[in-house]
Amino acid sequence: MSDSSYTPPKVWKWESASGGAFSNINRPVAGPTHDQDLPVGKHPFQLYSLATPNGVKVTIMLEELLELGINEAEYDAWLVRINEGEQFSSGFVDVNPNSKIPALLDCSQEPAVRVFESGSILLYLAEKFDHFLPSDIAKRTETLNWLFWQMGSAAFVGGGFGHFYAYAPEKYEYPINRYTMEVKRQLDVLDRQLANNRYVAGDEYTIADMAIWPWYGALVTNKVYDAAEFLDAHTYTHVLRWALELKQRPAIQRGRMVNRAWGEPESQLYERHDASDFEHKTQDKLAGASGES
Repeated sequence: MSDSSYTPPKVWKWESASGGAFSNINRPVAGPTHDQDLPVGKHPFQLYSLATPNGVKVTIMLEELLELGINEAEYDAWLVRINEGEQFSSGFVDVNPNSKIPALLDCSQEPAVRVFESGSILLYLAEKFDHFLPSDIAKRTETLNWLFWQMGSAAFVGGGFGHFYAYAPEKYEYPINRYTMEVKRQLDVLDRQLANNRYVAGDEYTIADMAIWPWYGALVTNKVYDAAEFLDAHTYTHVLRWALELKQRPAIQRGRMVNRAWGEPESQLYERHDASDFEHKTQDKLAGASGES
């Protein structure tokens, strides 16, 4: 092992930025850094987010509900630029004291209900609209098993593997090996489950799929961290089959675009305030392809 040795101090102190991606916004204290109210649109739900895997979970759920014709799930999606520290505004902290995206306000209630943590938002919407969460006790429990499995595993995939493999300013063997081993174990857990089930929790498409797909589906299809080859992702054949099948769902295709501020221009929809926003995006793409201005 080539990593240099480090002796932790008796009491850790925050003396300088750690370096790497997001180092300018990482800090060991909570609370707002500045006063700023959040914008509020016309729809029942106000979403403050970014199209990271955790953010995409919620936009997929909302788009799936709208796909079913549930107009009460209409929403405004406001872009939160986490690399600029917008999640530390006083308005955002009021909705999510943990200062993480996504955060949701249900303005159909009086007073408005705040919902934070992506898994909690999925569960809230599933229960409110009675969709994507089975009523049968055994199937419901299996769905929640996998929902909480993902919530408990995300720190290893994103904060662990993603940080040390993709974002850390220096590459060290020990943390990369440690988190790669765990991520591959998790992929194997999921692959074994999907070997005997069309969807994660069984034969029904549920909030468990919506929670897991933006992370593990993106890993095996090389959409996050550019790590599919490194992880030998093609060997997880059942995860890959599931990931590619879900990718064809129109609601997932729309949900991936919302609050996306990187990648190909046609894949980005900074904010979403009406269903027609997607239509305008398609028209813009077609106009560009034909050379129209």
